[in-house]
Order: sequence, then structure tokens, then C-alpha cells
Amino acid sequence: MNNIKEKANYCLNCKTKPCSANGCPLNNDIPNFINAIKQEQYEKAYEILTKTTVLPSICGRICPHYKQCMGSCVRGIKGEPVQVGELEACVGDMAIKNHYMIKDLNYKNIDYEDEKINKAKCIKKEVIKSTKKIAIIGGGPAGLTAAAFLARKGNKVTIYERYDYLGGLLIHGIPEFRLSREIVKKSLDKILELGIYIKFNQELGKNLDLKVLEKNYDNIILAFGANISSKINIDGEDLEGVLGANELLEYNNHPKYDGKIVVINGGGNVAMDTARTIKRLGAKKVIVTYRRAREQMPAEQKEIEDAINEGIEFLFQHNIKRIIGEKHVQEIEVSKNNLIKKQGENRLFPVEIENSNYILEADYVIMAIGSHPADFIKNIGLELNEKGYIKVDKNGKTSNSKIYAVGDLAGNISTVAWAAKSGRDVAKTIDLT
Repeated sequence: MNNIKEKANYCLNCKTKPCSANGCPLNNDIPNFINAIKQEQYEKAYEILTKTTVLPSICGRICPHYKQCMGSCVRGIKGEPVQVGELEACVGDMAIKNHYMIKDLNYKNIDYEDEKINKAKCIKKEVIKSTKKIAIIGGGPAGLTAAAFLARKGNKVTIYERYDYLGGLLIHGIPEFRLSREIVKKSLDKILELGIYIKFNQELGKNLDLKVLEKNYDNIILAFGANISSKINIDGEDLEGVLGANELLEYNNHPKYDGKIVVINGGGNVAMDTARTIKRLGAKKVIVTYRRAREQMPAEQKEIEDAINEGIEFLFQHNIKRIIGEKHVQEIEVSKNNLIKKQGENRLFPVEIENSNYILEADYVIMAIGSHPADFIKNIGLELNEKGYIKVDKNGKTSNSKIYAVGDLAGNISTVAWAAKSGRDVAKTIDLT
């Protein structure tokens, strides 16, 4: 604990709060929760955090902190930034250990981004608690956060989950070596203390009907994610041995990798998690191909460093041009890229180097370049956008006024914090409507 206080004391408690305002998707009040740690007021630190998040033990461990809060830390300009993630996880863990409760929510004490919310309306809601019935389809970070913030305001919330467990990608998307299942379970138990109902083994389009839910609930929140791996549409992509990273992580249905060469195509944390998982499963060689440079990879630098330390190879500024084989993957053709600056764009753009192509041996190719929703959403009666996600307005409302969509299902940024933010913001909109 002294070590945590020492790390907390390193924070300058900036008045401008760049870590919160510019770095944290959830706008956690970082300086104030850290200041409470300095004063050994740990329950107060938890209360400050849970005004904006209900997943501190989780986000404190897996968020890309150097790209978010720690990347905006003033201390980081000339030295190491404040270890915000470690401090957040510590407070979350203490709440679990000491049974701190998530308290009722007071909107008057929260500075939300949407300045158009009428303050008098917020105050009125504190006197007359709403008692709406809300159905949430999907028990991942977005759905759970929406459920927590709605339940804290007196709403009756039921989560419909397709599996027999809650957590979504927290369980089947992030490997155990990066996020303990015990931490996830205990974090979710704290949310369930708010009186949320759960119905397991309920899947939309199979044993769950959206029209029936509409009749029984005031509002519905769709939060079941978009976890179908995207393709790059190259020759050989339909060969046996070309697999999707998202599906491998979700269903844990891996082939035998012993003595095999596995190529992962992508540069995000899903690519890193998949590569590190497959290495642990005995692959002879794991290679990550990424079309830009290392510093441009969306994955957290720590995850990249961990992968390198575990013996995973990286081919930066490389494209997979085609996949070669009779029936099963045997080789891949790759090309090298130069990075150029395009007018009006900050990010360097990869351009193939002429005559740079060469052949690599490969037994499996794993696509980790993003994901999209399952095809069945085309048949649920809601308007989709041009990219195939459920179309929502600025408040998360779909083409059906009773139904909202959150997380990557609505095309939001695919990280836990951003998913949680979308769930929280929709909860606020429903409660104050």
C-alpha cells in the first residue's frame, strides 16, 4: 500500500486535468481519485471513480493507458507519466476486497459532455425516480455499464445474454494471461449488487424476439457486439487454414499448432492477444504482419513488447498479397511498403514498393484486421449505416424510437472503455428522457 501512495503522490493534481479531459474516454476524474488515495480515503476514491465507470479493476488493467490517460499526463512530457491504470486497478481491487458498494447516482455531481441536458430536469429526476423497464441484449462491457447506470437511478433492468455467463469479450476476447477471470467475475458481482436481473442462454433471432421485448419493456438496448472477423478479399482467403482472430478468441476452437508456422495479419490488441495465445499453444513460429510501422500500431506498446519478448516475430510495413495452397494454406506472398504523407492527413499512408514481393512459408493465416456485425442484424427491422453497423443518432437511438444500440454494434471504437462510455451515455439519455 505504501507503494501505491508513493505512486499517487507522484501526481501533480493538475487543475486542467488533461488525463481526464483529453485522455480518458470515460472522463474519469483522475486527479481527484488519486488525491483521495494520497489521503488514504480509498472508499472515497472508489466513489469518485464510479461516478463515471463501474469497471475500474478491469479498465485499470487492460486499457491502452499510454494512448489515453497516461499519454496526456503532464508528468510524461519530461519523464514517466503517473501510473493511472495501476492506481485505478488498485482502487477497484480494494472495493472488491472491502465490499465497497456502488452508490446511487446523482447526475448533479457529474459533468457529462452533453451540455444540452437541462440541469433543472436532472434535479427533478433526483426527487422523482424513474421506474422504467429496460431490456439489454448482451452482457459485455457496454451492456453491463448501461445496466449499472440505469439500475442506480431506480430503473428495472434485465440483461439477456446468449451464453451462460456475463462479461462478453472480457471473458472470451481477452486471454486469461492478460485479464484474470476471477477479477472479471468479482467486478461483475459488484454491478449485479445493484439489483439487475439476468436471463442466460437467450439469443436474438433464435429464442429471443425483439417484437416481444418491445411489448414488455419501455426501452431496449442492443449491446451484443460486432465480433465477426473482417476479410481483406485477396486470392486464397477461402483456403482451409485461414481463420478469424475474433472467432478463435471467442470460441477457443483452435487447431493443433505444434510444429506449424502461423501468420497473424493485423496490428491491434486482438492481433497481439491471438499471436500470444497461439504461441502458448505450441506453434513453431508466429509472425505478425502489419502494413505500417511499429509506432503506428493501434496495439498498446506494452502488448507489442510482451509479444516480442515471447518470441513472436514482426514484419512491419508488409502487406499480404495472396495466400497460396492447393486446399490448405501452404505459403503467402507479401510485399513491402513505404510510408508517405498524404495532404490533409496526419497518419502516414502505406504504399507498396514495386518488385518487393516475396514468398513466406505458412500453415495458418489469422485475420485480425477488424470486425463487423453478424448478418442476422439485417433482418431485425432496424436501419443500418453504409458500413453495415446499426445506424444510431448522437444519443444512440436507432430507427426504432424504443431501441438503442451501443458499443461496436453501433460502429463505436472497439475498446472496453469506449464501449463502456457508449453504454453509460445511452443509460443517461434513457433515464433523462
